[in-house]
Amino acid sequence: MTEQKTVITRFAPSPTGFLHIGGGRTALFSWLFARHHGGKFLLRIEDTDRERSTEPAVAAIFEGLRWLGLDWDGDVVMQFSRQARHREVAEELLAKGQAYYCYASPEELEEMRAKAKAEGRPMNYDGRWRDRDPSEAPAGVKPVIRFKSPNVGETVVRDHVMGDVTFANEQLDDLIIVRSDGTPTYNLSVVVDDHDMGITHVIRGDDHLTNSGRQSQIYAAMGWETPEFAHLPLILGPDGAKLSKRHGALGVDAYRDMGYLPEAMRNYLARLGWSHGDDEIFSTEQAIQWFDLEHIGRSPSRFDFAKLENLNGQYIRETDDARLADETIALMARLAGWNEGAEFRAQLIAAMPGIKERAKTLVEIGKAAEFLRAKRPLVLDASAQTLLNQEGRALLARLLPKLEANNDWAVGEIEATVRSFAETENLKLGKIAQPLRAAVTGSTVSPPIFDVLATLGREEALGRIRDQAA
Repeated sequence: MTEQKTVITRFAPSPTGFLHIGGGRTALFSWLFARHHGGKFLLRIEDTDRERSTEPAVAAIFEGLRWLGLDWDGDVVMQFSRQARHREVAEELLAKGQAYYCYASPEELEEMRAKAKAEGRPMNYDGRWRDRDPSEAPAGVKPVIRFKSPNVGETVVRDHVMGDVTFANEQLDDLIIVRSDGTPTYNLSVVVDDHDMGITHVIRGDDHLTNSGRQSQIYAAMGWETPEFAHLPLILGPDGAKLSKRHGALGVDAYRDMGYLPEAMRNYLARLGWSHGDDEIFSTEQAIQWFDLEHIGRSPSRFDFAKLENLNGQYIRETDDARLADETIALMARLAGWNEGAEFRAQLIAAMPGIKERAKTLVEIGKAAEFLRAKRPLVLDASAQTLLNQEGRALLARLLPKLEANNDWAVGEIEATVRSFAETENLKLGKIAQPLRAAVTGSTVSPPIFDVLATLGREEALGRIRDQAA
């Protein structure tokens, strides 16, 4: 019986910016696949572009993955630190006759480019140093090392999403694997790292399909087993255009700061190109149980903020009030400078059932909770000022003694008092609730008014009403 291999996946971003949403989905799919099979999910930072790779970008990748709840196994591999190993494999390829030194000058390469452009075809290196003796090398030209790609036949990438993808070998020219300054290039480094890390499945964007063709040839030349591939289609904007910042091509940290819950984000990203029947809302545990590569669609997905917001709202309504309060306070401390103590936290937890019913993000919860932080006398917005005209203030003045006589400051007692007053005044409840809301929140939008009054507490609520009563 053949021994079952441990599934090992990896996420290998370049630290040249934030962890964007496409990268977040790639990481999630790789993580889900590994966890589904009881395997390992590894993290490699491809930091060989020294000019563009930055420490803050590396930190942002770590932070984004941690916020999404994607834990990795073992130590992070930094690709740049493995350059000696990459160069060692290049030397092996030279020794096997699977690579060669190329002394083509910049002028020769420019001539090839110009000719290809004139003939309306992509620029392919013409192999002029493929079989030449290095003794013919011109003086003063530092050579590159090129991989000796098969120039007849086909290379087939067997892909779990795209099916078999075939490349004519004549279209895959002899790529550079070591630059003239001695630094290995991306395609060589990736193959060596994936092999040495024992990667069994490479899950990445379909913009890497051609790279997979080239990398498959390097695996074959080294006699190494090629990992299985799954290439994910692009994520498009809701209008079908390439995802841009206006659509949501933002860093994962931006979604955190927009007030999305990580579990809602995981759910949304999982459904962005993968499906399990008609299930739309599912836990992370269910996603791990169900995830496979065969149900990833071949067509690009469309990122839809409205769907994400609605999904997040559903998660918010199911989330514990204390956790929502803590998450909101932490977020608003970062975004708006909140600096609140235990008393405010207790009030926010008490108000949360009414607030979270309408909220789709933690930011909306924060805004809805501002009435708790307001200081007397409240600053009224324009709509509140309109409601608190002479008639509205006179109404509050008549209601005030009724509320002051109410010593049991609970939601049910407050509501009964206001309803009784409305009957006495022969008014609909809304005619009283509206100016009352304006007086105690400074706005015409808030959680249910009786919840607001109860949460504020008797003295604070009555004080705010007195400030506005005629």
